Amino acid sequence: MKPLYLKRGEDKRLRTGHLWIFSNEVDVNKSPLRDFEPGEPALVHDAAGRLLGTAYVNPASLICARLLSKKALTPDRSFLYERLFAALRLRETLYSEPYYRLCFGEGDFLPGLVADRFNDAVVVQIATAGMERLKEQIIDVLDELIRPSILLLRNDIPSRTLEGLERHVESAIGPAPDDLPETLMIRENGLTFAAPFIRGQKTGWFFDQRDNHALTRPFAAGARVLDAFSYAGGFGATAAAAGAKSVTFLDASETALDYALKNARHNAPECAAAVLSKDALDTLANLREEGAAYDIVCLDPPAFIKRKKDAENGLAAYRRVNELAMDLVADRGILVTCSCSQHLEAGELRRIAVKAAAKRGRRIQLLRAGAQGPDHPVHPAMPETAYLKALVLRVFRSA
Repeated sequence: MKPLYLKRGEDKRLRTGHLWIFSNEVDVNKSPLRDFEPGEPALVHDAAGRLLGTAYVNPASLICARLLSKKALTPDRSFLYERLFAALRLRETLYSEPYYRLCFGEGDFLPGLVADRFNDAVVVQIATAGMERLKEQIIDVLDELIRPSILLLRNDIPSRTLEGLERHVESAIGPAPDDLPETLMIRENGLTFAAPFIRGQKTGWFFDQRDNHALTRPFAAGARVLDAFSYAGGFGATAAAAGAKSVTFLDASETALDYALKNARHNAPECAAAVLSKDALDTLANLREEGAAYDIVCLDPPAFIKRKKDAENGLAAYRRVNELAMDLVADRGILVTCSCSQHLEAGELRRIAVKAAAKRGRRIQLLRAGAQGPDHPVHPAMPETAYLKALVLRVFRSA
């Protein structure tokens, strides 16, 4: 493998465990990035020539290299087997049923690889040139470990474009994408959910919210619930199964709402369920004008801050949606507010909630602070991997 040399002082972050190397950290005089093919493995050295580990390189990407190990090794099938076997054993320890995120990229020391398991179906996303180079070995290892009847490569994510990779969806095992079943079935927190397969968001289901979906259960009996940005209804259907009187699902996707309604009726046929197929921000504003009130409001918006340069507009969107929600929560009701933006720190979401309450003349109590589930393990040296935040707030209408 070719050597990749860093500039002086640029090894400190890597020595603490971080896995990313940026292009401006590389000594291009000693190791020109143009000499590497996309995804090519390399041995990383500090400015003094000391080995830092093995990485794969993509000269076309801002994150030009991602460390795979602190040792010199060949990223091959046996390497992938060891990492994916360890990831699988963790999930089998955590969960009694085979529904989980099987591999979480950097969190499982396999940067650029995500895999979700839906019993005997596995959905894989390969985000980087380095993992694309190992695609056939990844498929082979997952086939040996899981023996899936379906292994779908959902490689239609925007990050592939940044890596110079084509975006596509293909079946590695099982039927062609056009012949796949329309629906994925999921078991979560003792409940059964359906979600759209090919037409679904990301890999089809948000396993990262598993623990947070259950946070409304103690407050759900007899409650009126609004599940905003609902997708297939993980929050609302869980509350319905815990005894909610009514649930309203709000989302821009009619497909997602069809599934949300099915999930509510399947898990709680006695609960009154309705849908609002409209833009969430506009609809929240209209509901406020109409004087609507709910005992539980759940907010699970998309990442308003996808890149650092989006921070100002994203923060404004988070402030607005939380202010609107504050006015929709009945006195002593519950607001569950979430953010999946890795560029929004947990402390910032709290500050947004505090300011929204002050602006709307509300008092709030923080009851719980949630995060992504343990099948999305956080790499302690990489704050980027701790992306999901959730707050459970009790709202008093009188200040």
